[in-house]
Amino acid sequence: SGIMEKKNRKAVIDYSNTEDGYVMVKYLKKTDKKIKAQLKGPKTTYTYNVKPEKWETFPLTDGDGEYQLILMENVTGNKYAIVVSVTFDAELTDEFAPYLRSNQYVNYADAPNTVKKAASLTKKTKKPLKKVEKIYNYVVKNFKYDKKKAQTVQTGYVPNLDKILKDKKGICFDYAATMAGMLRSQGIPCKLVIGYAGEAYHAWISVYIEGEGWVEGV
Repeated sequence: SGIMEKKNRKAVIDYSNTEDGYVMVKYLKKTDKKIKAQLKGPKTTYTYNVKPEKWETFPLTDGDGEYQLILMENVTGNKYAIVVSVTFDAELTDEFAPYLRSNQYVNYADAPNTVKKAASLTKKTKKPLKKVEKIYNYVVKNFKYDKKKAQTVQTGYVPNLDKILKDKKGICFDYAATMAGMLRSQGIPCKLVIGYAGEAYHAWISVYIEGEGWVEGV
């Protein structure tokens, strides 16, 4: 959007759309260095990998409050130098916006086939909970767990929703991101949660249903 930016010759942070629940960053130069973004909210801090010469979008999942976004480049080993940073106050017009928008982990904006499939699966119902059921059942019944990918996936992996839909296989992160993208495209707030289930690293979703609240751990 370019209305509110913090920029230098290496990178730009665009925080024009905080009221819609997201911020954007772009590392402007081609590089082999690892680039990371750290987003500190009122409650939590998230660290993301950033691909150079490409816009990345991050959600403001802590809601209203003060945030700091820092873009960093690797110097040596585990040491990073700050490229650009900005602190801003966010006041969201919709508390569910971070769970409806496309972002780095749930990039349905670049997945037209996934959006089309979600529309097809849910075209005969207007009830949000029924839409959740149809999308969930489609994914778990038609996708196969990719054990080889689970053993070889690299740090910083981000799902490509249309590729996952085409291949009909993936890891738990792929399942969750695909369902989240489908549900968000249908206007259903959906959290993508990544963490541990017991000792296993896992990903899952939670959905918000009006009158029911958040349905956790789908």
